[in-house]
Amino acid sequence: MDKMEVEAGLKPQDTNQGTLAVEQKADQMQLQEEYLKSLDLAEEGQLVEGEVIQIANDHVFVDVNLKSEGKIPVSEFTAPPQIGDKVMVILVMKEDRHGEVVISKQKADVKLFWKNLRQAVQKHLPVEAVIEKSVKGGFDVYMGQDAHAFLPISQSDIQKVDKPEKLVGLKTYVYVERLHSEGKQNIVVNRRKWLEEEIERKRDAFFAETPIGGDVVGIVKSFTSFGAFIDLGGFDGLLHLNDMSWGHVNRPKDFVKRGLEIKLKVIRLDPVEKRINLSIKHFTDDPWVHFEEKFHVNDIVKGKVTKLTDFGAFIELEEGIEGLAHISEFSWLRKVQKPEDMVTIGTEVECMILGYDLQAGRVSLGLKQVTANPWTTIEERYPVGTQFARKVVKITNAGAFIELEEGIDGFLHADDISWTKKVKRPASELQVGQEVEVMIIGVEKDKRNIRLGIKQLTDDPWRSFASAYRQGSLVEGEVSSVTDFGIFVRVASGIEGLIHKSNLSENSNETPDEALRRYKVGDKIKAIVIEIQPERQKAAFSIRDYQRKLQRDEVSQYMATDGGDGSTYNPFGNLLRQKGE
Repeated sequence: MDKMEVEAGLKPQDTNQGTLAVEQKADQMQLQEEYLKSLDLAEEGQLVEGEVIQIANDHVFVDVNLKSEGKIPVSEFTAPPQIGDKVMVILVMKEDRHGEVVISKQKADVKLFWKNLRQAVQKHLPVEAVIEKSVKGGFDVYMGQDAHAFLPISQSDIQKVDKPEKLVGLKTYVYVERLHSEGKQNIVVNRRKWLEEEIERKRDAFFAETPIGGDVVGIVKSFTSFGAFIDLGGFDGLLHLNDMSWGHVNRPKDFVKRGLEIKLKVIRLDPVEKRINLSIKHFTDDPWVHFEEKFHVNDIVKGKVTKLTDFGAFIELEEGIEGLAHISEFSWLRKVQKPEDMVTIGTEVECMILGYDLQAGRVSLGLKQVTANPWTTIEERYPVGTQFARKVVKITNAGAFIELEEGIDGFLHADDISWTKKVKRPASELQVGQEVEVMIIGVEKDKRNIRLGIKQLTDDPWRSFASAYRQGSLVEGEVSSVTDFGIFVRVASGIEGLIHKSNLSENSNETPDEALRRYKVGDKIKAIVIEIQPERQKAAFSIRDYQRKLQRDEVSQYMATDGGDGSTYNPFGNLLRQKGE
């Protein structure tokens, strides 16, 4: 036992109890000093923090470290409080006449509101607000604590606001750009700036967190001629036409609808230009990877016509596999001028695969190859010498086209219309729709050319004439035309020959031009054949030679006259004989 304890005549247990009493007394004194100190520090009207210690009936009791707790009507709380919650209040009175502490949460909320509002202005912080109604030039915005602000319509959204009523009732964030609370409230806020910064923050996060090939969800926002813009949360990505489908896409609206939420794949990111390219088709394999498993050269396949151009038609064999049928591959028979004359968009057609290029993603197709080529057997069906009657379908300056069968025409050249007549204008001899008798005179299968003739139906009068009239023969005819260089004379079988003006007269006193002027169309003449070329259908006659022949005949007649006794008197002949003797 301690000496002091013995001296005091105390037992150990009594000593402990005495020590405890002393400590409790000291604690009470300390608490009293702290209370008195807190009373000195706390000032009425000051904003202090308290703790909810009890909730009873319509009041909430809050400990603010004073002599007694204060009480606040439950109605001053926007949300039901819980014991232990921290709450800011205004110390209205340290002690009323009943010795109670008077506090107010409502006054504290007002004070905190304006404090936070000023701080938001200084530090450029967004504050929450509710757009209550549309007013002239903008909107009335409720900021809280009976404070209202003006939001100009130009600063209410990123896009132009066509229908202000759509924003009424919206709970949003705004920046306070003007704040005057003394006297009449004057608060101006800006929502557009907050939206722009929020979008920029989300965009930066997107580029930082989203990999190429990643999947995203967006809402179809608007359409353009080259695709659709997708809202990815305030900023846009582009879904190009070419990335909507492996197949042919004419209109974006055929694949996506405005306002529709869709899943997409990110295929390109450009952080510098802030461009995002999206795709739907990349959720499936490129069909060209499997092309050779399904298609081969010379296969006859079915496809749908998707597009027409001046040079042919694009045909989709399956989604993503599209080939071109060139206009030259449309028909064996017709020379197609416009693809729409043969096919229309949306129709299903049969075609043949002529070739392909996997790297370029190209397929060459043919429409005519699914049917037999009629030109293959053209020589068997139309041998040279075949005669038939057919209709004229077209007339040109060089001749006429005559339809042999649907799609196959033969050509009748002007030179093959008549043996003797020089046809300068086929239209003067033939008419479209007229049925004429013709003969096949030539077939070129490779060139798809069939030559026809009318004159070949009869014998060549030039050869008959050449057989009957040799050089030196006398011919009779009629002047058919007069030219500057001579006259043409029509003789037997319609043959025309030329008498050059130099061969018109034997008279040396008459010039060729003077002789030419003596003749006119229709004059009857006699002449001598001086040249005949049946293969060139050319003949030349001479009146001068005819006149010389007459002269020779007269001389011969004079030299061989009848003496009356049956003998012939020929003085020149006798003289020659005498000289010979």
